[in-house]
Amino acid sequence: MATILIVDDEKNILKMVAQGLKLEGYQTMTASSGEEALRICASQPVDLVLLDIIMPTGLDGVETLKQLKQMQPDLNIVMMSAQKEIEIAVQTIKLGARHYIPKTASIDDIVLTIEPLLELSHLTRENEILRNQIGTQEGMVGESVVIQRLRSQIRQVASSNLGVLITGENGTGKELVANTVHQQSQRNHKPFITQNCAALPDELIESELFGHERGAFTGAATQRRGKFELADDGTLFLDEIGDMSLKAQAKVLRVLESGELQHLGGTRTLRVDVRVVAATNKDLEKEIENGNFREDLYYRLNVVPIVVPPLRERLDDLPLLVGHFVEQFHRENARLPKVIDSSAVRVMQSYSWRGNVRELKNIVERLLIMVEHDVISADDVMEVLPVPRDSSPPISTALSMEPSSQAGKSLQKMVDEAEANLIMKTLEANNWNVKKTSEQLQIERSNFYKKLTKYNLKRPEVS
Repeated sequence: MATILIVDDEKNILKMVAQGLKLEGYQTMTASSGEEALRICASQPVDLVLLDIIMPTGLDGVETLKQLKQMQPDLNIVMMSAQKEIEIAVQTIKLGARHYIPKTASIDDIVLTIEPLLELSHLTRENEILRNQIGTQEGMVGESVVIQRLRSQIRQVASSNLGVLITGENGTGKELVANTVHQQSQRNHKPFITQNCAALPDELIESELFGHERGAFTGAATQRRGKFELADDGTLFLDEIGDMSLKAQAKVLRVLESGELQHLGGTRTLRVDVRVVAATNKDLEKEIENGNFREDLYYRLNVVPIVVPPLRERLDDLPLLVGHFVEQFHRENARLPKVIDSSAVRVMQSYSWRGNVRELKNIVERLLIMVEHDVISADDVMEVLPVPRDSSPPISTALSMEPSSQAGKSLQKMVDEAEANLIMKTLEANNWNVKKTSEQLQIERSNFYKKLTKYNLKRPEVS
């Protein structure tokens, strides 16, 4: 349902046009001044503005048009003019107005004018969705066993309408997975709307999700549609759902079960058809035990669980990811291309990546910005990775020893030896304090013990 904002200082015209367009199936809002119109368009989505040219107080229609086009260049604006203002109305076309209509026009004439504009906007949004989907497909990089398994899960669940709960550490790409589920579903031509539940306080999250009526709370100057309405027929991605309040959880559950919602402060029931995909880095079963998450909502969302693997479990993909981020950076920033050589990539593969793919992208971009020479080496990587510099020689030194000392060794064996040497030196520097050493090297404790076993590293016995 398209939303039309009618701007006029005459209350009778506002009322008449608003009622007429509502009968034609449009959602309408009204503003009695240019200043109010600017506030509305800045705070919520509007598909088209019907704007009076002459408003004696405050901003007139021409100045309001200029400021609206600065805020939203693609916004559809149709000017309303009296007969004597036709010449000014024609001039507004040069300023970005899509059309103009006389104030004497009937509702049928108004609909005939605005429908083609709204259809064009709809096609533009669909193209934007398609561009976003193409971008998302480019971003899902990797050929490791775990990433292939993840792709298979996505294909299996995408064709259904079942609830999906995506879990994984921060920075692993949970939103990317959610968007890919949407791409491959039958809803892919409809909106993919996201809401980070941890980014808003409890008193605002309900307004964001379900919308509100004018006057519903202090500061609610106009009606606003929520994310569920915006995602109608499409997909709503609720990120960090483990941080949502119990009150909001109950309302989300009601929408999932009934497909109905009400604006805050409203009495009208709205029907929506939305697929909800949720994500969290929390253990929701523990949150249920602690009374922080509703068990019924958990089972409604967790019909199909998808676990996104951390980067340390898919290090085989790291060279592809590095190459992807390098290409993306050069394309977006129009800089002269630089190369990250194989020894630098091997150093990256020995790192634990607690921040996962997001941290890797940041490190790659930092290297491309800060390193002045064209070929980025292992030493350059060691300068930016937060590992102890005085605990062992750089891995690049170990990898570039005399050929006679490295004869017959595979690259993986050379990297393993360098990593074992780094762990051993750091343990000795910390008097074999495992907790302190694992924290310094940013390796999770369980993974650190596995490395001790793998490299047969043992504390020397004291005689």
